[in-house]
Amino acid sequence: MFRFADIEWLWALALVPAAAGLFVLAARRRRRALEAFADAALVRTLTGTVSVAARRWKLALLLGGLVFLVISLARPQFGTRVETVRSVGQDIIVAVDLSTSMLAEDVAPNRLERARLAILRLMGSLDGDRIGLVAFAGSAFVQSPLTVDYSAAGMFLGAMHPDLMPMQGTDLGEAVRVSLDALEEGARQARVIVLVTDGENLEGDFEEDLERAVEAGVQVHVVGIGSPEGAPIPEYDATGRRTGFLRDDEGTVVTTRLDEGTLRTVAERTGARYVRAGAGGTAFDDLVDEIAGVEGEALDARQITQFEEQFQIFLGVALALLLLEWLLPERRRVTTAWAGRFE
Repeated sequence: MFRFADIEWLWALALVPAAAGLFVLAARRRRRALEAFADAALVRTLTGTVSVAARRWKLALLLGGLVFLVISLARPQFGTRVETVRSVGQDIIVAVDLSTSMLAEDVAPNRLERARLAILRLMGSLDGDRIGLVAFAGSAFVQSPLTVDYSAAGMFLGAMHPDLMPMQGTDLGEAVRVSLDALEEGARQARVIVLVTDGENLEGDFEEDLERAVEAGVQVHVVGIGSPEGAPIPEYDATGRRTGFLRDDEGTVVTTRLDEGTLRTVAERTGARYVRAGAGGTAFDDLVDEIAGVEGEALDARQITQFEEQFQIFLGVALALLLLEWLLPERRRVTTAWAGRFE
């Protein structure tokens, strides 16, 4: 089977007749210029060594070289081979806490942005793995289903903000439950959940959900964002300008602190890791490298037909023709004998 991989280059063949026309036009103008320069006898004497046939051959070689060069650019392919391609990877659900406490700035620039940057780095490290996003606070929902389109997942990640959540709080059980439901929609057994949260204002009982994760063989890695010392939660107006800090009913500034004890329990129950992403820390980045380094499993295998590239044949012919055109002289070699000084 024969085909062109970049067939649009063949449109350039239309330039070959145009080039031939330009050469013919140039030859006519050259002849007219010679006729205007001197009479016909003198012109024949001056151009007696010029070979018209050689000029025509040089033109044919040049145009032929251009034709084969254009064909080589179109990447002709013929001859095939069958290859087996296996899809290998894992399914990863990243559950991101979107409670208002994630806007605290004890981690620069704030907890949510720090988490976003690390998740983007995780996406950039994946190859063949599917990733999905779950947004949670007092409730949870799938923000982005499992996909290998990391750019699309990145767009969904950029849109995640506490304003999306109809109910505030931090319900880890709901986050795990929705994440497990999202993983069950996939076909892979290599599955992992990454919970990114500050772990404060925990609501509900998540023991049953952790047991479900253990039975399913799903590790729940937990990333604690923030510091145990805590930080105030900034408030913003509709234009994005900071107006102050969140206060309770008594007017006291609310301080949000990382609850590491509960988060460690969640990770340890599923045989996973707990790390804290604090100021200047690299633990989150290390976890990203660990997850991205997992080979996963072969999901499926399919056979594809690969065409052999043959452009080099046409490129070689083009170069040979252009070389011949360059070497071919357009003047005949004339041998004259010296008749003597006074003849």
